[in-house]
Amino acid sequence: MNDTFKHKALRRNLLEALQSKGNFEARILEAMMLVPRHLFLDSSFLQFAYQDKAFPIKSGQTISQPYTVALQTQLLNPQKRDKILEIGTGSGYQTAVLSALGTRVYSVERQKELFLGAEKILSELGFTPTLFFGDGYKGLPVYAPYDGILVTCGAPFLPEKLVEQLKVGGKLVIPVGESNAQTMFRFTKRADGTLEKENFGACAFVPMLEKGVR
Repeated sequence: MNDTFKHKALRRNLLEALQSKGNFEARILEAMMLVPRHLFLDSSFLQFAYQDKAFPIKSGQTISQPYTVALQTQLLNPQKRDKILEIGTGSGYQTAVLSALGTRVYSVERQKELFLGAEKILSELGFTPTLFFGDGYKGLPVYAPYDGILVTCGAPFLPEKLVEQLKVGGKLVIPVGESNAQTMFRFTKRADGTLEKENFGACAFVPMLEKGVR
């Protein structure tokens, strides 16, 4: 894979900038250092790969800005060998970061073009998440319960099926709201099945789509 010294230097500069913004855990930034973000972008955006910005990818979707990837990962607080469900594989970049942290990632994508692209690049990079083409609202009950669930698209409501698939003590990180007014939440499942809810402010994600797959 084409990951040059220049790419690595740009990546290091980006991560130093992120640290000044968010006080992220060293292990999260180290995982992001292992993932060459430029390989997940369309060729027309390669020169901008290490700016802290979101960019369009195929199927009308986006690759999240690095700050958002770091934030969602830190809120999830995944540990090695944790079983993580990701809703919205997208380009596969967030999937790769979770994999680089040593978690067991199960990721669902409803756009066939993105599913196939992520499958290819993640394999080429040596990551081995379990990828599925399907409806994220349904989660993956066959592999439940999960230590953590990360949703990388904006849901209009909290999907009950995802809550059901979360382990007691597990965390669900999800943007909730309409496309112009989403809020980042973290839900932690209590022993009695209720949820502790934490608000981490406004955010903007592409919408989480229901019904069939494309």
